[in-house]
Amino acid sequence: MTIFMCSILLVVFFAVMIGVGVYTRKSATDVSGFVLGGRAVGPWLTAFAFGTSYFSAVIFVGYAGQFGWLYGVSSTWAGLGNAFIGSLLAWNILGRRTRIMTQSLDARTMPEFFGKRFNSTALKVAASVIVFIFLIPYTASLYNGLSSLFGLVFDVPYWAVIVVMAVLTGVYVIFGGYMATAINDFIQGIIMLFGICAVIFAVLKDNGGLLNAMKELSAIEADGWTSGAFSSFLGPDPLALFFVVILTSLGTWGLPQMVGKFYAIKSEKDIHKGTIISTFFAIIVAGGCYFLGGFGRLYADKIQYNPTTGKPLFDTIVPTMLSTLPSVIIAVVIVLVLSASMSTLSSLVLTSSSTFTLDVIKPAVKSEMSEKKQVLTMRVFIVFFIAVSAVIAIVKDSFPGLTFIAQMMGVSWGALAGAFLAPFLYGLYSKKITKASVAVCYIWGCGIAILQFIVTICHIDVTAWGSLLGYIFKSSINSGVVAMVGGLVIVPIVSLFTAKQNAEDVEKMFACFDEKVQVPKKEALD
Repeated sequence: MTIFMCSILLVVFFAVMIGVGVYTRKSATDVSGFVLGGRAVGPWLTAFAFGTSYFSAVIFVGYAGQFGWLYGVSSTWAGLGNAFIGSLLAWNILGRRTRIMTQSLDARTMPEFFGKRFNSTALKVAASVIVFIFLIPYTASLYNGLSSLFGLVFDVPYWAVIVVMAVLTGVYVIFGGYMATAINDFIQGIIMLFGICAVIFAVLKDNGGLLNAMKELSAIEADGWTSGAFSSFLGPDPLALFFVVILTSLGTWGLPQMVGKFYAIKSEKDIHKGTIISTFFAIIVAGGCYFLGGFGRLYADKIQYNPTTGKPLFDTIVPTMLSTLPSVIIAVVIVLVLSASMSTLSSLVLTSSSTFTLDVIKPAVKSEMSEKKQVLTMRVFIVFFIAVSAVIAIVKDSFPGLTFIAQMMGVSWGALAGAFLAPFLYGLYSKKITKASVAVCYIWGCGIAILQFIVTICHIDVTAWGSLLGYIFKSSINSGVVAMVGGLVIVPIVSLFTAKQNAEDVEKMFACFDEKVQVPKKEALD
């Protein structure tokens, strides 16, 4: 019964995704249409595109299981941080100014924004290289957790799941570009909203209701923590949880695939609507995922453990929680996780291909590239990026000894956010930021990430470095937060002592914010 129901839902789901791609192919004939949907995407599509790009199977399976196990129900704070910092504040602080300045500069990618905002081809190319290096392993991480979930229902090899997901995502992105991605993100977002609510209700019911589940969780004593730690307001380790909240929430401000959604907003009123919709979506999906994961320790006798270390395999916690649920719920979960993964995958490969084509290939080609050739090149690179990410994911699963792949995935988020967050934010608001400060932030963010990668892969004992450095490089979460926050301090300080941009050029760039527009009185009084 479960196999039959999952199969029917998956066939319908895949048919709809491909149908949307074919339907939107006419909107992807030029660069603006393929990359930004013609900058005419409404609030619902933009908000859902933002949310579904934010939350993938990594959060539902990996992070929910891992942080729920470590911090109990207090891990819900990570979801709320994603909603109010990663969505609400991001839309309010970045949304409008990003849309205005990128249109004024005619920038369609984040590297192109840096190149035109700071009048530097070197910054644009360097940003493109950073995106290329760190976005591919990040893309490969989206497949994490799929094998354990599909193992609940289907007896199919993991590589087959990856190939099917990669091919279907590639088909609709190649056909319809950004508009196909946005419409499918909306459909996938609806599935995620209803799916996570159904799963939470079913899991709590399976444990005797919310009150009984909290009672059982409060009685658990483990890992040196006394009873009540995993059901408390701030959990057993508030400082570590705080780092998780900052990394997963503030980090989105510097990720190219996230801020790129603001480039395509249609109008002012759409920003207000998009802010509300995106925040509500994040509260339900992210808050729900982490809240669900908080009850993972109730299944401690059923989950799988690493035979060497004795520690739980975090990717198995959520699938184990779902294994006892009704077949209809399991079927919904399978589609939910595929939706989350495919929506994020489509956003990442579209960002990677457009960035590499517009910021590296096009400038390197001596002859003029027509719009048609640019779109064709982006489609070719979409195939390339999807294929590479799928191969990496398959190799990682087939050869668990290649731990460097997993570690590379772990530092990708911190590297991208650490390198780009501060330059992008200050570039929108300050006229005093210099080229040199942006370059230093690139080096800072990537340098921290690479050092973390070396520490982890070589199993270096960082406790010998002192309490502060030891804590920073204890995990990619801590070092990622330091990379982001450090960039916010470094950029303005370096700008004080380095050569400024031409004042007249900068004034022209910021003049776009002062352009006079007419609006109805209901939106602004005389």
